[in-house]
Amino acid sequence: MRRKAERGRRPARSRQSADATGAEASPSQLFDVTGLGGSGDGLARPVDPSDGGDLVFIPFTAPGDRVLARRTGHDRAVAEQIIVPGSERVEPPCSLFGQCGGCALQHLSTTWTLDWKKDRLLTGLRKAGVSDIPFVRTTQTGPYTRRRAELALRRKQGTIIIGLHQRGGDPVDLTECHLLHPALTALLPPLRELLAKTALLKREGDLLINLLDSGPDLLFSSDANPGTADRSRFATFAVQHAIPRIAWRRAGTIDVPEILTQIAPTRIRFGDTDVEPPPGAFLQASRDGEIAIQAAVIEALPRIPGKKARVIELYAGCGTLTFPLAEHIRVEAFEGHAAAVRSLQQASAGKRIAVTLRDLNRQPVEARELGSALAVIIDPPHSGAGMQMTQILDGKPGVLIYVSCNPKILFRDTVSLLAKGYRLDSIALIDQFLWSAEIETVCRFSRK
Repeated sequence: MRRKAERGRRPARSRQSADATGAEASPSQLFDVTGLGGSGDGLARPVDPSDGGDLVFIPFTAPGDRVLARRTGHDRAVAEQIIVPGSERVEPPCSLFGQCGGCALQHLSTTWTLDWKKDRLLTGLRKAGVSDIPFVRTTQTGPYTRRRAELALRRKQGTIIIGLHQRGGDPVDLTECHLLHPALTALLPPLRELLAKTALLKREGDLLINLLDSGPDLLFSSDANPGTADRSRFATFAVQHAIPRIAWRRAGTIDVPEILTQIAPTRIRFGDTDVEPPPGAFLQASRDGEIAIQAAVIEALPRIPGKKARVIELYAGCGTLTFPLAEHIRVEAFEGHAAAVRSLQQASAGKRIAVTLRDLNRQPVEARELGSALAVIIDPPHSGAGMQMTQILDGKPGVLIYVSCNPKILFRDTVSLLAKGYRLDSIALIDQFLWSAEIETVCRFSRK
């Protein structure tokens, strides 16, 4: 456990007499923090009852803290000083914590945050109607393991900022990061130098980096087109830093990315198969998190009755789960992203995999087909499965293995599944979004 913060040290925010608009600021008050809200902000009440008893959310506070804070809205406040720190408060490892928007919980021990996430999950499932909660297997990934980053780019006063947005504000230059894999962090200083010399970035853009098995894979989105000189610079940069591929597309579009330079094949391994993903492909946040999710899905498979048995996988992506599944059973994989489907098809030749390009939100796999599968595996986007979940509920497959990155949607769908006669058999919680409030789960539902 990290060294606990000294009294009165965190956060180092200055008191102000007026807000950003020039209006008179609210007076400072003492608050006691009693818990955390769903986004990781502290839940607090005024110490003095005459200040009102309504709960307010205070970022970067911990349960047990007594803080001096200033209200910024009906249910929001900003901490100015920690008067008495809570017992679980620790010294954040990163000097950018509180400015950079990448982390919300570095001031709490990782052991405590894992327990907190587990409690949130169980509380939500109980409220959804699950009366018999199975054992929850937990996995927590470590720092410096995140292999995927979506970073903001900003040209400002002749310099290049690469980082993450602070809450409701400009990006903070990522001069250090305790989440990202060191291979990605090491790229940031030379990338700043490169972008400063190019015409690719007039004012702002984005950079998505995936750390593949073949090396970093870069996708820029920017507000200006690359020129001939820019292409030459990117090619030289790729050779110097062993970057197999650099791609680009216009900011604000969903155009197929243009390859600026490619000096070697791109490759990532899922199960026993190498896949060449498209630029900007979705990956699980860390390799350890991916392995834990794959293991939980395989373990949730029902007993396979014979060679003709098959499972249906929805939102298959590039094959994160498809190829490990195919080592055990035939897989019918459905995915709506054309480039991901091409990668999946190329890598699945000769394997027990059938791949279909299909927009599942507009043209879901129908209930009759789902009901005939041994199991359905679904890994929906953050917004949920929409019409596809309706077909699942109508088809009533015997086993549904549900990979979720959004607890609210999971709880909502659990209510519907229970109403259709399903029960919750197993739960795996994978905490691969360290120091954030995000939760990844794998749940097995079954019905007679």
